Amino acid sequence: MSKRKTALVTGSTSGIGLVIATALAAGGANTILNGFGDAAEIEKIRAKLAADHAVEVTYDDADLSQQDAIERMMGKAIDQFGAVDILVNNAGIQFVAPIDEFPVANWNAILALNLTASFHTIRLALPAMKAKKWGRIVNIASAHALVASPYKSAYVAAKHGIAGLTKTVALEVATHGITMNAICPGYVWTPLVEKQIPDTAKARGLTEAQVINDVLLHAQPTKAFVQVSEVAALAAFLVSNDAASITGAVIPIDGGWTAQ
Repeated sequence: MSKRKTALVTGSTSGIGLVIATALAAGGANTILNGFGDAAEIEKIRAKLAADHAVEVTYDDADLSQQDAIERMMGKAIDQFGAVDILVNNAGIQFVAPIDEFPVANWNAILALNLTASFHTIRLALPAMKAKKWGRIVNIASAHALVASPYKSAYVAAKHGIAGLTKTVALEVATHGITMNAICPGYVWTPLVEKQIPDTAKARGLTEAQVINDVLLHAQPTKAFVQVSEVAALAAFLVSNDAASITGAVIPIDGGWTAQ
């Protein structure tokens, strides 16, 4: 990665987003963090990234379910850095229920954050990318951008939408030095997933090992979680100059889930 490019990673105060942001900062990019959490802890993360990698690291607490907040965040970033050269749309939420019982408010929230927010960040980042004739956009989608699971209508609809958005934008910007790709992880080992295992075991009357193998990893032939470092490494490659000819790709990293 070229030095002094600027990367914005949404949902990057923890989990997959933070590991991606760390990889981009390590590659020499000024990095904008975004997400929710304890203010003091986020400041520690920001300061450590800046010190460890000798790049400028800022934090924006924009609520990406709100268009005006996204516009403020993107405007501030472009004013400060001149462009968002690398955009990683990672923020997302989930809710599970049968569609005839699915709360309308949850549907609206999931579509707003998991799909519409990416539309806004992309449209706002592109003018400066076009002016520089260089840009990298990566959407963190899901295996659910490629296949469905029951009771996840909003999430699956949003992630399928992200796949279509990715392909469409890639075609529109193909001659501008800009690439647009999506990464589709299966179940990723994160602290959030780890914390859910005991409760799921209790609720289903299973052992924790059974929850891992028979519930969470049921669809992944490898019977192994995807590691956040693997997702981050793929994202870092896709934003590099070596990946200049990879665009419009919707790439599974799912232990073989979508090969079935």
